[in-house]
Order: sequence, then structure tokens, then C-alpha cells
Amino acid sequence: MIRLYQYDSCPYCYLVKQTIQTLGLTEGKDYILVEASYGTPGREEVMRLGGISQVPFLVDGETKMYESLDIIDYLRNKFT
Repeated sequence: MIRLYQYDSCPYCYLVKQTIQTLGLTEGKDYILVEASYGTPGREEVMRLGGISQVPFLVDGETKMYESLDIIDYLRNKFT
């Protein structure tokens, strides 16, 4: 299952979440959102998994990526 590390006021995270909705993905089935604002365990996990304190951060198996446009392209290719 895809994990998207994000926080609500992040405009880049919003773009990715908008794409997820457009693709008709179901939270809990296709993906989970992980709260990753500063000081949260999710943000620590982003650092541990990717080495950079940046969101959005997508993890899909061995695939890990940070940039919102790259994430959007990845999701469109995978689900369309």
C-alpha cells in the first residue's frame, strides 16, 4: 500500500492529494496518509527512510520519492 507523508497546510501535498482523489483511489485500501508536520513521528520516519526532511514523500514498496510533480506522474502512470 502506498504511504504519503504529508501535512494539511502544505500546498505541494495538496496537489498530490488532489491527484489521488481524481484517480479515485481509496484511503485505507490504496493508500494511507501519514501526518508528517515538524516534530511528528511521521517526519522522523521521512528522515529515516529518505534522508531529507521534506514532504510530500511517497513510499510504495521500494519506490521512494519527494517531488510533488514526480509523485503525481508516478501515480498517474501506475493507476491509469
